[in-house]
Amino acid sequence: MEKDCGMWINILSHKLKKRMNADMQSLGITGVQSRVMHYILVKCADGPVFQRDVEKVFGLGRSTATGILQLMEKNGLILRESVKSDARLKSLIPTEKAAHLDEQIGKSLHQTEQCLTNGLSDKQLALFLETAARMSANLDE
Repeated sequence: MEKDCGMWINILSHKLKKRMNADMQSLGITGVQSRVMHYILVKCADGPVFQRDVEKVFGLGRSTATGILQLMEKNGLILRESVKSDARLKSLIPTEKAAHLDEQIGKSLHQTEQCLTNGLSDKQLALFLETAARMSANLDE
């Protein structure tokens, strides 16, 4: 049986999650938590970050994002602060613990990205990113 696009994407996704979870295990977080935490740390410098931002950027449903963020809050990585202008909104604030782990997380993410793209030319990488974006848009239609 030949592997189609969906099967290749599933295989890559599984391998990437497995590698990231193994890399982050020593820090006491999951691969997904590391990506979300890194995103929050980078984006909070530009202004408040909300759960809906995490949902949109990572393509997560509300309940999935809630579970990830609740666990991160429980583990002391983020705080949720109510926004004065809208009590329903809670700003995601990274803690000192998150900031302390970010350098290690950044290095790990960089190494994983280098491993993933090893041997690909800039042209191949650009074509892949364009193709993946198109496939994602196709699934949204």
